[in-house]
Amino acid sequence: MNLHLVVPGSLEQRTGGYIYDARIVDGLRRLGWRVLVHNLGGTFPDADTEARANLRATLATIPDGERVVIDGLAMGGLPEPVRAERDRLRILALVHHPLADETGLDEATRARFVDLERAALAVCAGVLVTSEFTARRLGTLGMEPAGVRAVRPGLDPAPPAIGPGPGAAPALLCVASLIPRKGQDGLVRALSTLRDLPWSCVCAGSLHRAPAFAEVVMALARERRLDDRIRFPGECEPDALDNLYHRASLFVLPSHYEGYGMALTDAMARGLGVVSTTGGAIPHTVSGAAAVLVPPGDDTALAEALGRVLAVETGARRRAEMASAARRHADGLPDWTQAAQAFAEATIELTTDGDV
Repeated sequence: MNLHLVVPGSLEQRTGGYIYDARIVDGLRRLGWRVLVHNLGGTFPDADTEARANLRATLATIPDGERVVIDGLAMGGLPEPVRAERDRLRILALVHHPLADETGLDEATRARFVDLERAALAVCAGVLVTSEFTARRLGTLGMEPAGVRAVRPGLDPAPPAIGPGPGAAPALLCVASLIPRKGQDGLVRALSTLRDLPWSCVCAGSLHRAPAFAEVVMALARERRLDDRIRFPGECEPDALDNLYHRASLFVLPSHYEGYGMALTDAMARGLGVVSTTGGAIPHTVSGAAAVLVPPGDDTALAEALGRVLAVETGARRRAEMASAARRHADGLPDWTQAAQAFAEATIELTTDGDV
């Protein structure tokens, strides 16, 4: 079984979307599929001339009748090259979340992305998404449910987190690129009201995807005199990230929106309770007993939630209850072999009717 996966840039990038793509590729190959990865140069999703030319040229080189999955970041803004090849190739979109749901877009850009992505999805044979929430969300872009399949990310087994050690302050961990959608600025503001409680925090994630925003967040930590309590180590290699999870007491993700939120399930697999938001798919990704969720962008509510789980007298018991619920929830989630199998089945289903 052949499959062509088209992605913007390198598949080695350490974000949830790229990690999902890479793990699915690995899983499909283990199942016997021949997967060819096509890496596109250019700027995405607001496509420049190079991006447009690269997608067009890449699709033109793929033999007739082949199955092609295009990551939504590469395809969403470029309906024309997809439309040009729709009768020759069996093209699926892989949407992690709609382009217009990215935080920080002006209204004109948001409206343009809605129109472009709707046009691109309309000429695909079907759409793969990473959550049932996103599957429903695509209804606003005109996708019929029959043409959408949700394939949740897998989960690796992990040892329970041991925390920072006896006598140490609770260790908060946030794993996310520093971009506006992830909301780390709100986390800094919330923590600045809790300086009388014992805690430390690590915000691990790329500082280069939205460098202006990353600088604002780090400057805010300095202005609030929290730079000795909040660390920003940047994007971490897997071993270093595993160690951060292992030494954490609680996971925090203040996102405005998530199409799934793989870092949340990674944390729960390690028995970490979660403080996060109700943005997007998050309430459908975490277990209610394992998490405290607040409205996205509400710094006061975030501070109150963190204050409850960090309270000196009652916080440890609350964190332990959340940890037990997190492990139970993670035990019921698919592993990456199961995710790859589900992806394979969905791909075949969506590309079998009306074969080229």
